[in-house]
Amino acid sequence: MQVNLTNKVVLVTGASRGIGKAIAEVLGEAGASVAVHCNSNLEPAQKLAAAIGHNSKAFQADLGDAKAAEELLNAVLSHYGHLDILINNAGIAISSDMKMNGEQWLQDWSKTMAVNLTAPALLCRLAIPHFIERKEGIIINISSRAAFRGDTADYLAYAASKGGLVALTKSIARAYGKQGITAFGVAPGFTKTEMAQDFIDAYGEDYAIKDIALTELTEPVDVAHTVCFLASGLAKHATGATIDINAGSYVR
Repeated sequence: MQVNLTNKVVLVTGASRGIGKAIAEVLGEAGASVAVHCNSNLEPAQKLAAAIGHNSKAFQADLGDAKAAEELLNAVLSHYGHLDILINNAGIAISSDMKMNGEQWLQDWSKTMAVNLTAPALLCRLAIPHFIERKEGIIINISSRAAFRGDTADYLAYAASKGGLVALTKSIARAYGKQGITAFGVAPGFTKTEMAQDFIDAYGEDYAIKDIALTELTEPVDVAHTVCFLASGLAKHATGATIDINAGSYVR
């Protein structure tokens, strides 16, 4: 089935690399105009937007700053005039040893929550009135298998933030379905991205493959195709659901 997103405007946060980049590229292949968000370095996002075409454009915002999140959405709306789909993909994973200084641990926790949960919540809150006015809108939040199976002690904040994102998605789906808004989650497992490369370099790809049911690691494009299908509007009766893309490493 060929997904057609022509004339659809999509904001993808954290789109300059990894899963976000793959999502932006696949949506672009389906004809969407993509607002390509990046945290700091604008040049890769600009190159990606130019490659995608369809009036795609790069936007920079530090999502650790609540005001910046609001400014991002306003900038996208100002440029395009409307938004059809919001994809909250941007996220960070900070390793915080439980034995580290308590103040530093709390700073890591707060930063993780700000980017992984507060920013998506703010963007959803700001997009929802716009979607209500247009009588339609799709929200897709990229969480993690860690939301369901947990993570190591060093990544308590990461797992907790992604669990919160799942609950946020369900709540939006239940609250706004009758106003034309659907909300979905996608929970990747270990995915072969730049962020995961340090782990692969340290332990080897074979070590990571032992944890999954398939013979190869999940690639960003594997996640992107699922996101594209959800963005198509063809899965509206799955609103509130989170789709697992983890190569069978955690089966609910």
